Amino acid sequence: MKQIPLLVFLLISILSFSQEKSGEDIKVGLVLSGGGAKGLAHIGALKVIEESGVRIDYIGGTSMGAIIGALYASGYSAKELDSIFKQTNFSTLIQDDIPRSAKTFYEKQEAEKYALVLPFDKFKIGFPSGLSKGQNVYNLLSKLTSHVSTISDFSELPIPFFCVATNIESGKEVILDRGYLPRAVIASGALPSLFSPVIIDDKVLIDGGVVNNYPVNEVRAKGMDVIIGVDVQDSLKTRENLKSAFDVLVQINNYRTINDMIEKRKKTDIYIHPNIDDFSVVSFREVINIVESGVTAAESYREELSQIASRQKAFEKKNIEIKTRDTIFIKEVIIEGIEKYTRSYVLGKLKIRIPDKVTYEDFSEGINNLSATGNFQDINYKFFEDDNNENTLLLQLRESNSSMMLRFAAHYDNLFRTAALVNITKKRLLTNNDIASLDLIAGDNLRYNFEYYIDKGFYWSVGFNSKYHFFEAEVPLSFIGADLDAQFSLPINSLSIKYSDFTNQLYFETLFRRTFIFGLGGEHKYIRYLSETIGTDENNLPRTVFESTNYYSTFGFLRYDSYDNSFFPKSGVYFSGDFHWYLLANGRNTDFEPFSLAKAKLGYAHTFFNTISAQLTTEGGFKLGGPETTSLDFALGGYGFEEMNNIIPFLGYDAISLRGNTYLKSTLTFDYEIFRKNHINISANIANVGNDLFEDGKWIDGVDYSGLSVGYGLETILGPMEIKYSYSPERDKSEWYVALGYRF
Repeated sequence: MKQIPLLVFLLISILSFSQEKSGEDIKVGLVLSGGGAKGLAHIGALKVIEESGVRIDYIGGTSMGAIIGALYASGYSAKELDSIFKQTNFSTLIQDDIPRSAKTFYEKQEAEKYALVLPFDKFKIGFPSGLSKGQNVYNLLSKLTSHVSTISDFSELPIPFFCVATNIESGKEVILDRGYLPRAVIASGALPSLFSPVIIDDKVLIDGGVVNNYPVNEVRAKGMDVIIGVDVQDSLKTRENLKSAFDVLVQINNYRTINDMIEKRKKTDIYIHPNIDDFSVVSFREVINIVESGVTAAESYREELSQIASRQKAFEKKNIEIKTRDTIFIKEVIIEGIEKYTRSYVLGKLKIRIPDKVTYEDFSEGINNLSATGNFQDINYKFFEDDNNENTLLLQLRESNSSMMLRFAAHYDNLFRTAALVNITKKRLLTNNDIASLDLIAGDNLRYNFEYYIDKGFYWSVGFNSKYHFFEAEVPLSFIGADLDAQFSLPINSLSIKYSDFTNQLYFETLFRRTFIFGLGGEHKYIRYLSETIGTDENNLPRTVFESTNYYSTFGFLRYDSYDNSFFPKSGVYFSGDFHWYLLANGRNTDFEPFSLAKAKLGYAHTFFNTISAQLTTEGGFKLGGPETTSLDFALGGYGFEEMNNIIPFLGYDAISLRGNTYLKSTLTFDYEIFRKNHINISANIANVGNDLFEDGKWIDGVDYSGLSVGYGLETILGPMEIKYSYSPERDKSEWYVALGYRF
């Protein structure tokens, strides 16, 4: 019996010695190369590496390899990464395509008006850089790595990590192994010609692939015994495949990269090289196939990977609690880098009031809104969470030096006809946060539009607008019936008029409940329309002036707009309410009495299938008082023009062919996006238009006017291009509408 403890001791010693002998616990480093969209193959390779039981002890990556590597190092599994990237809209991500819902009303109008924007600082025309600032990439990475946001030393991540960037000034390699993880990663992936450079520690950094696209030596230097490398770099292309300037630039860079890989491949113990010949650096729509190519390539090393795993001590992967932030409580905001813009301006764009609890989605939209202003070259942020789960937001901004722009656009519709627009815009003209914009419009009709706006964020912003519109149009005699003297009781069905409007507004507006814009103001409006078809004026000129009066009013408005696209909306809600109280007048209208006009429009858009959506709008307006003044009555008809002076589109009729002091209108449109940005739509609208419809009950006695249409629309960089064929049953007549370009 005394020998039993001795035997047990010997057995334990033998087993311990055997374990020491066979399980030396080798360290494995992982190298992930850059390669744009082809880097998604890293995810497939990681799936097989995980399944083989290999423990990764260090990760070094460049560009797309840095993005995948950083997320894997922060605790995501390969399966989770696969799911994340399959759900990612890379087109939106790469192009800095800021959701329309994230923009302010002013910025929505600006984005949907001009086709070409050029820098014009010091009155010298420049050229747009065409570079994405990578804001959407930054937002996504910040959200995905929020659970490790307090870690500034990347060696303390669940898996130690570093990435490579290039100092654009010195051309030297920069190893990023500390700092803010999302910032380091986007610097490593700032591909020239696609993304703007990133500034870290006063160094201007671009894509690390320029100097080191496969950092095997650096990973080995971390004390790794075995190196597993996944290489998704391009091979040299033949002349037939060099189809663009971008292809040539990539080919030039590949000369050095491919030559370097001769030695680097020898230093890689398991070299996984997916077959990605059928993909390019921008083939992001091929996520599934690219990931699968990584799986296929790694599968051929399954046995070697299993052997490596057997030489490592058994380990249990840490379960990292990865929480997706639903809401963030922000107790304080620290803003660095603002000189030309105020704190209230920045917080207003972010839609944050301190202290404030916001959803992460709303916060990201606020960051996008700030980016949409174009006033900041860099927008970096980081949250510091305390023990009470309350956050301090550190916002680091780099203001844009450009403050002046030339902008251009062109348009055609059936009312204003051809128009070419040249705009000059100056930011910070008189004070911080202001912007002055002048549109000069030439073509069939001369017009202008001047806007001066001081943006105070959540506080009351101030705006001044001055504009002049002019057009000639054939109108039915009923349009000027109330202004027509008895002497002209001629058998005339229609006549040509020249219509001009000169309007000046001073207004104050503020953001209401984060989403509504509420405003108050005063307005001067001069309206004049005449016909040279009939009559002679007091100067013996062949014309009759029907209206030439100055009107003075106060007004208020309330607006909400979450449409994803103003021309072909697939989702969102729109509301616009306007009330004008006309107090004074002088000019031809000597019978003026004070009156008020109220109108509102409500719209809703919804997508039923991926490519089929519906939009329903209902609107109406009425007049109170001033029966002798008809100049500002509602006039319906036509399509595709910028609305002004209660002149409202209505399918099936010519422009401004229906007139009255009250109107109700509803429109239903079904849109089928047959190809990307190509739309076929059918619409139906109904309306009642007349005088005092609410007083005599005529607004519900039936439908007086209706129209049907079928059309084709194309989204282009010049704006929407639309053609519609319409038919009105009660007229038994059809109309064609053509609307080309942004509306102004």
